Amino acid sequence: MAHLSFLAHKGAHPSHRSLVDTSPWDTAQELAPLAISAEEMRYAREAQRLADHDVDQAFASALRRATLQAQRSRLTGEALELSQRIQQLQQTIKEDQAQVDALSQKSPSSLSPSSAAQSSAAGTDDLDVAKAQLGLDTDELTDAQRDLQRASGDQSVRIQEELAAHEASMRQYDNTVKSQGQIAVLSEKRHRTLASRIAAWFGQSNRYSLILQAQQKAQSTVAALTVQHNALEVQVNTPAGASAQPSGRFSALDLLRQKRASRQILSIYDDRIQTEQQLASVYGKWAAQVLLQHRIVLHLVLRSFALILCIAIAMVLADALVRRLMDRARGERRQADTLRNIFEAGIQVAGVVLILLVLFGAPQQTPTILGLATAALTIALQDFIIAFLGWFVLVGKHGIHVGDWVEINGVGGEVTEVGLFRTTLLETGSLADKGHPTGRHITFINSFAIRGQYFNFSTAGQWMWDEIKVDMPTVDNLQSVVEGIHKVALEETEKNARQAEQEWKRGTRGDGLNRFSATPAVDLRPAGSGMEVDVRYVTRASERFDLRNRLFERIIQLMQHQPGGKL
Repeated sequence: MAHLSFLAHKGAHPSHRSLVDTSPWDTAQELAPLAISAEEMRYAREAQRLADHDVDQAFASALRRATLQAQRSRLTGEALELSQRIQQLQQTIKEDQAQVDALSQKSPSSLSPSSAAQSSAAGTDDLDVAKAQLGLDTDELTDAQRDLQRASGDQSVRIQEELAAHEASMRQYDNTVKSQGQIAVLSEKRHRTLASRIAAWFGQSNRYSLILQAQQKAQSTVAALTVQHNALEVQVNTPAGASAQPSGRFSALDLLRQKRASRQILSIYDDRIQTEQQLASVYGKWAAQVLLQHRIVLHLVLRSFALILCIAIAMVLADALVRRLMDRARGERRQADTLRNIFEAGIQVAGVVLILLVLFGAPQQTPTILGLATAALTIALQDFIIAFLGWFVLVGKHGIHVGDWVEINGVGGEVTEVGLFRTTLLETGSLADKGHPTGRHITFINSFAIRGQYFNFSTAGQWMWDEIKVDMPTVDNLQSVVEGIHKVALEETEKNARQAEQEWKRGTRGDGLNRFSATPAVDLRPAGSGMEVDVRYVTRASERFDLRNRLFERIIQLMQHQPGGKL
């Protein structure tokens, strides 16, 4: 809008400037499409009417000034010759017209049929020749008049052409003017989103600035017209003795005619000054209306911010309510944690969606644009998307929960938080360690639930396979010692093995696990100092170290009763 033509005060090339200033109409015409509400359109039409009247008066004043200038100038040289030539052509055209009229009235009815036919043909040829001569002389007169106007400086014809062009543009604009709009309150309420309201707020600021500039331009025109009016009035009121004395009766008559024409121009100046003042007043009222609508839009913007604040407060309150209800809920803790996570995620997603609707409204773009935008966001946020999907795996039935003992990417620890995108552990060491906390909190992106591997030792039975190794020398009763170790393992793990087999059978839908046994196994293999006995057995994760200590204790007791035996 900063490039509107009425703001470019002196940017036009002199060859493109018109003799009559049409800037009031140009300004009103360019500002009219910016009107939004019904009140603004009413002011825009009033400004167009006043500007049109002012421009018409400007053309009338220009024509009178051109005529007055032509009357004051004395023809000399080429202009005088052209004037005489025009008088001769005017006389010739009168004679040509008389001849055409005479030939048109001649009738061949009194002659014989054959003579009448010959006379009619000859008369038609003579009439065509006379009309052609009349047209030729008329064109020559028109050309001579234009030459005289150019030689004498008369601008009447060019002003008439500009007036015709202005009237044509006005008629064309009237055919394309838009219809009546809504009142200000309804017009501004069509901005239903915060983004559109902020854009409308800045647009109104620009429109208000343009209207003020148009008002200042109208006031400047009033000042310029007042100066021209005063200068012409001083010239008209100058006593006759102060000017050149008339040389005769005709000179005194011409002076009176010039003064009369000057008085008419003064009257036109008065009308134009009054019109421009009214135009400035209309622009002022229009600017005040824009300010009113500016306050309406600002109120709507504040309402949108208040709505966003209410949504944020509602999210916080709903989250606190869910936490309180889940803390009071009776039942398994893991199920309560899962429900709480789901409710919190739903509250957050719903709040974000509502805020986006307040900001940008319902999506109205084409499916193609939405598809491209979705693809771009998917590529840019793929890690977060996979982490978010991994959260659903983790909060499921076979996932992990706060308080579970897990191993993720070789790091073992107790789960302290399971978020939408990250899982936090309190490190306790790997399975080979005793399991004492190190005090370090380690965070993993939830994508490990989909891309990587993790182990959860906090399931229903928390069963795991453990292994111990015993070095034995080569003795004669080695087989009996191995059988004794196997018997010790069976006695210590019998109860755990039976419960593990039952839970494994209940936890599978098929019968594949029915072929597996939780009975401990003892393997014997050569070693550098004798033989090595490997004992593998099932134990609970929480009882792993206690069971290992009991097994070592009984195996040591068994070895002490063997000659030469050592652990």
